Amino acid sequence: MSGTTDQLIARRKKALGPAYEHFYERPLHLVRGEDVWVYDEAGKRYLDCYNNVPSVGHCNPYVLEALNRQAGLLNTHTRYLHHEVIEYAEMIAATLPGDLSVCTFVCTGTEANDLAYRIASTVTGNDGVVVTSGAYHGNSTLVDQMSLEFGRDHVPPDFIVGIESPYTYRGSIGSDHPNPEAAYAELTDQAIDTLASRGKKPAMLIIDSSFDARGILTPAPEYQQSVYQKVRAASGLVVADEVQSGLCRLGDHYWGFEDSDVIPDIVTMGKPMGDGHPVAVVVTTPEIAAEFAAKSDYFNTFGGNPVSAAVGKAVLEVVERDNLLGNVHSTSKYLLEGLHKLTQEFDLIGEVRGKGFFLGIELVTDRNSKEPATTQAAWITEYMRESGVLISKIGDYRNILKIRPPLVFRPEHADIVLQKLRDALTTLNN
Repeated sequence: MSGTTDQLIARRKKALGPAYEHFYERPLHLVRGEDVWVYDEAGKRYLDCYNNVPSVGHCNPYVLEALNRQAGLLNTHTRYLHHEVIEYAEMIAATLPGDLSVCTFVCTGTEANDLAYRIASTVTGNDGVVVTSGAYHGNSTLVDQMSLEFGRDHVPPDFIVGIESPYTYRGSIGSDHPNPEAAYAELTDQAIDTLASRGKKPAMLIIDSSFDARGILTPAPEYQQSVYQKVRAASGLVVADEVQSGLCRLGDHYWGFEDSDVIPDIVTMGKPMGDGHPVAVVVTTPEIAAEFAAKSDYFNTFGGNPVSAAVGKAVLEVVERDNLLGNVHSTSKYLLEGLHKLTQEFDLIGEVRGKGFFLGIELVTDRNSKEPATTQAAWITEYMRESGVLISKIGDYRNILKIRPPLVFRPEHADIVLQKLRDALTTLNN
């Protein structure tokens, strides 16, 4: 017997320790998932508008069939030949532009970003890192140091320098600046100079294609183009972290960096690639891969195993078969239209941001002063949970509602979100 929710909470605290956190004031005890829905122990259904891990839907039957089929045949690792692993790498390469075609398989986004640094530092001979503030890239010791999230009191080591992310609504450079993208990009020069003052050069810039933690920021293409150029001019490589923004999530391309018409040197991919199964990938060019291999090697016991490869292949096949890129494009347009209508009705909404199925709604108590509506954001998140819709809150002041559903989310689901959000905003107004 699993026990009541209160009993499970007590057992969890004892068994897992205090470092683990819950979503929601009243923790959600989930027991089953299907498509865009999850179900609690009492059978109540919730629309999942937060989890990007089940990219093609919770418990997708096509993916499950591929997993079960291969698990019943063989599961080893990449030191043996297996067609599933090779075919999966070829399928990933076919989605990418330029010379990005060599895959190294790992299990998590953390591992992918950790390996990206190892490759970049080996190939360039440098050890410096430029990162954007308010970013989360993973939780190994190294990658945790590269995650300069708001509210954390750790000071990064001297080889890591942060630059302010392009937050024109609330950042140091506002939308009233004549060229905010260029102004934010120029901060990269300062970071490179800081590294130089410490006797270091950048091995890499690691950058999201859509900035998450500070409130879903999608700057104009000129920003990424300029930042890429500046880091490469300083002999560094560019790593595009596509763990959150990749795999069709932004609605126009498979990978978020394509929106900015740039091609990175290394791409890292993670959790959405396996629809819940631990699949992650580092992709680079043949030239970089060869140079890394000449100086180092890499092996991961579970990364690239045949079962994971079969799962990853199935996910890509579902994305293509069901035209999920087209679905994200059209459904997100419909959802954004509804959110902008709510902005006209409710002054609590300061700004709606984002793209595709990666959206943020910044709440303020006053649109002129932009005072963060932190309490209201928390209340709405809990209201939506009780109403059967799962969203989250993020941002420097936790005043931004985050909507990031699976790729199979459709207009009828958007209608539910819009109605429940309208109900919440109306309740607050009364």
